[in-house]
Formats: sequence, structure tokens, C-alpha cells
Amino acid sequence: MPARYQEVPVNVVAFLFSFVLFSFGIWVMSVAFQVVGFEAPVFFSGIVAVSLSFGIPFHVLGKADGA
Repeated sequence: MPARYQEVPVNVVAFLFSFVLFSFGIWVMSVAFQVVGFEAPVFFSGIVAVSLSFGIPFHVLGKADGA
């Protein structure tokens, strides 16, 4: 089996993880306004989650593809 077909499950799992992390980050940012007293830290953690969800495909998957 060619090497590129062996990496497909890793790419799919990384994509799904990134998508779930992105969705979770958006949800956390929307919930931040309902958390009295901790709005800023909760909102910032949502921003971090969304940033990580973009960082995984750009940095980790780019190296796995050999780019």
C-alpha cells in the first residue's frame, strides 16, 4: 500500500479533532457572557481553542503531508 494512503486516517482524525475544537471554542465564547465574574478568562479560553483548531491543520498536518 502506498504511503500516502496510510496517512489518510491520521488526517481525518486530525480534521475531526480540529473541527470539534473549533466548535467548542465558538461555544465557549458564546457562553462567556453568561458566566458572571469570569467573562474575560472564559472568552479568552475560547479564543485559544479556536486558535489551536487553526494551528493544528496549518502546522501539524502540513508536516505530516511532507510539505
